[in-house]
Amino acid sequence: MAGHSKWANIKRQKARVDAKRGSTFTRLSRAIIVAARTGVPDPAGNFQLRAAIDKAKAAGVPNDNIERAIAKGAGTWTDGSALEDIRYEGYGPGGVAILIEAMTDNRNRTAGDIRAAFNKYGGNLGETGCVGWMFEQKGVVTVCRPDGRAIDEERLLEACIEADADTYELVTLGEDGDLPGAEVYTPVTNLNNLSQALTAAGYRIDSAEARWFPNNTVDITDASQARSLLRLMDALDTLDDVQSLTANFEMDDDLVALSTV
Repeated sequence: MAGHSKWANIKRQKARVDAKRGSTFTRLSRAIIVAARTGVPDPAGNFQLRAAIDKAKAAGVPNDNIERAIAKGAGTWTDGSALEDIRYEGYGPGGVAILIEAMTDNRNRTAGDIRAAFNKYGGNLGETGCVGWMFEQKGVVTVCRPDGRAIDEERLLEACIEADADTYELVTLGEDGDLPGAEVYTPVTNLNNLSQALTAAGYRIDSAEARWFPNNTVDITDASQARSLLRLMDALDTLDDVQSLTANFEMDDDLVALSTV
């Protein structure tokens, strides 16, 4: 699929470290809120919500927090701290387009934190719409086999065709990166249908989410630009209010390794 995000691959590597270190309760709870907002607030009928709940439980988030997050997403919980969804857009070093989706109870705080990260690492926070047209949103279902064995591509392809998926990509999952898996791509409106079909086909759902992909990419070959860009992406990604983050850059893996030392 055109526009596979380099940052998505880097983020997958980061997630293994984050999983060992422990993700923040705030971000995990807000992922549940987002999932409950975008579908029915019932994990039995919302695979995105079910996956978010499973991740929260694995990280030790208390059941009371999880239930409160579901209620907030469904609009049945009011505690005086209304959350709103905001999109931020800007440019990083090398002219890289960056798209950020945030959920916040304090718009000024979030904007200030994001602007500070852009300024610190040589980027520019722009106006809404300045780079959004460079991306498209897809549904992504990440799967593996329950027994942990390698994915049979022919069988996976058959399941994808049956469920009207667009395409798939083999990936590695798990904290140690040793679990064979696949990411299956589909229109966002088909996300739950695809999740159900892949579950029925015997796959274990690791996550089901809407994700942004760049329509075109910028090649980063300068080590200094690469270092600043990855530090900017990491600074943005660690903000609790940031729910999703993507950018339209490509760079060699050797340069990624050098820039993250």
